[in-house]
Amino acid sequence: MKKLPFTLLLVSGIAFGQFFEKDKVFTKQDTLKGSNTPFRNFWDVKKYDLSVEPDFEQKSIKGNNKISFEIIKDITNPTFQIDLQQPMKADKVEAGFPIIEYKQGGDFIWIKTNKNFKKGEKYSIDVTYSGNPTIAKNAPWDGGWVFTQDEKGNPWMSVADEGIGASIWLPTKDIWSDEPENGIIMKIITPKDLVGVGNGKLIDKKAEGNKTVYTWEVKNPINAYSIIPNIGKYVNFKDSFNGEKGKLDLDYWVLDYNLDKAKKQFQQVKPMLSAFEYWFGPYPFYEDSYKLVDSPYLGMEHQSNVAYGNGYQNGYLGRDLSGTGVGLNWDYIIIHESGHEWFANNITAKDQADMWIHESFTMYSEVLFTEKYMDKKSADKYALGIRENIQNDVPIIGKYGVRNEGSGDMYPKGASMLHTIRQVINDDEKFRQILRGLNKDFYHQTVTTQQFENYISKKSGIDFSSVFNQYLRTIQIPTLEYSQKGNELKFRYTNVIKNLKLPIRIEGEQTINPTEKWQIVKLKTNKPVEFNKSYYINYENIQ
Repeated sequence: MKKLPFTLLLVSGIAFGQFFEKDKVFTKQDTLKGSNTPFRNFWDVKKYDLSVEPDFEQKSIKGNNKISFEIIKDITNPTFQIDLQQPMKADKVEAGFPIIEYKQGGDFIWIKTNKNFKKGEKYSIDVTYSGNPTIAKNAPWDGGWVFTQDEKGNPWMSVADEGIGASIWLPTKDIWSDEPENGIIMKIITPKDLVGVGNGKLIDKKAEGNKTVYTWEVKNPINAYSIIPNIGKYVNFKDSFNGEKGKLDLDYWVLDYNLDKAKKQFQQVKPMLSAFEYWFGPYPFYEDSYKLVDSPYLGMEHQSNVAYGNGYQNGYLGRDLSGTGVGLNWDYIIIHESGHEWFANNITAKDQADMWIHESFTMYSEVLFTEKYMDKKSADKYALGIRENIQNDVPIIGKYGVRNEGSGDMYPKGASMLHTIRQVINDDEKFRQILRGLNKDFYHQTVTTQQFENYISKKSGIDFSSVFNQYLRTIQIPTLEYSQKGNELKFRYTNVIKNLKLPIRIEGEQTINPTEKWQIVKLKTNKPVEFNKSYYINYENIQ
């Protein structure tokens, strides 16, 4: 691989940065946060009904969350675990059942009861909370609240919490595998001269003294880190998209001085939606609208509330992460973060260790968008370009049960793996139907890596298990060693796991099936062999 320019390395380091340290020593707290503990494996969240009121001067927030849930197995005298990270405080805890006591310990609220619960029973826990939440030092990567000012000096507030967890500010069941099936109601309480923008659709706005209460409703399941209030001097404009499921409301909330720029830049939304509906199927949240919201940080895939902070320019902050120039033809944040509506929000990994399901497919969505928006040649060029950012530092899959993600390579390397799988399938319509099938068959679900691996192998009719093992669980990149004499090609794989099954097309439609043992095949001509560069493997001519 060629050496990347320093500026691109810097930018790609940001783009593919991680939320967790690679060499972190995990604690009991990490297990309580990252696993389905005995304190939360017996109840299933159905809905959050919450309010949030930030104070700009004090850099504090206060609010309430009513957590409605259903008991999913019989249990006697349980303790409930509600996540609320320090230094936030639970001021009051009430429930639809007798509470012996509740107390905060570490980043959790522990609620004890002496009641016997039966499967199918429904209850709620109501937590009133307040405090000075963690402030983000470098949102969205380190996580936390942002209390800043816009260019006119107006207060501008939001939060980014994908890595650190929604419980950094909101008392919740903060685990990816349990989303509220019936959505949320979120009330954002603001000073009367500011606007509160949340997820879903605005269903009510009313004045209360010198404040305004904006009420937003999400009808679909939503991952907790997507529940985001935005408060600022926003103005709104609307549009609509005629998609596969009918009319989709497009809702744009931008700072007042960005209105003209937004009306121009956001024209990319409809081509994006058209391309992604072609490849992935219908936008997954028609009932909740599609929304772009001016953000005080670069961007994030908050469901039906996509954070936008790319400066109204194409590329990634004006640069092309592929180094090819192709990425300057579209706005990276609009395309990438919107791609997450299918992979991350529609289909959510149960565990952060499987976050490649979000990022690999979404980075590959950039390739697919380019192919539909421009042409296949440009898409292939872009796909090869992002490969230059791969570090191969640690495996893509992280450690399970402790809120740990794997390598930042889940972006470019994961996308390169998918591009390789596409070459092996060698049928773009079948590949497209697999992508659409994933979004249909796992619609609004949380999933595991194994489910995805099995699905792709089954629907393609090709066993990709060794390919997934090679690229997701090791840092070894296959090398094809070869030599050619006349029309004889001698070849073998090195740097591979045992029994890797990764066939390669050469000379048009001729296919070879390398193993770790030398093989010889006859070519159709004596011309030097040409390999398909779209496979993420290294080629070494040892002749």
